[in-house]
Amino acid sequence: MPDDLGMLLYLPYRELENRVFAALAEAGFDDVTPAQARVFQRIGRNGSRLTELAEAARITKQTAGFLVDQLERAGYVERTPDPTDARARLVRIAERGLRAIPVGLAAIAEVEREWTAHLGQRRMAALRDALTRLREITDPNLL
Repeated sequence: MPDDLGMLLYLPYRELENRVFAALAEAGFDDVTPAQARVFQRIGRNGSRLTELAEAARITKQTAGFLVDQLERAGYVERTPDPTDARARLVRIAERGLRAIPVGLAAIAEVEREWTAHLGQRRMAALRDALTRLREITDPNLL
């Protein structure tokens, strides 16, 4: 039986994710979970409200709050007043989070180099293009 599309998408993603988490752990960032990372990676450049993070991560506001609490205790994020609404707070990436980002990006770049070497430039570009185009119809939070 041929592999279904879900599995074909899932397996490379899991490999990429495992490589990123291994690199983070090796660099001393071994206390972040995949669920926390999915919220962390959706924080906007100028911060995000908890409701925005929950929507972008497709989780409940309560779950997002729980994960942000954990990230805040670990020093990856901080909550600050929202300058546009005195009642609201923004989740922003804290110093420890800023130090972790380049580690994750370097691991991703290494995986992409390996995949490009395996697939070739043309196929890798086609893969990226196809996935980008699919995101247009699968990501409700695409800006």
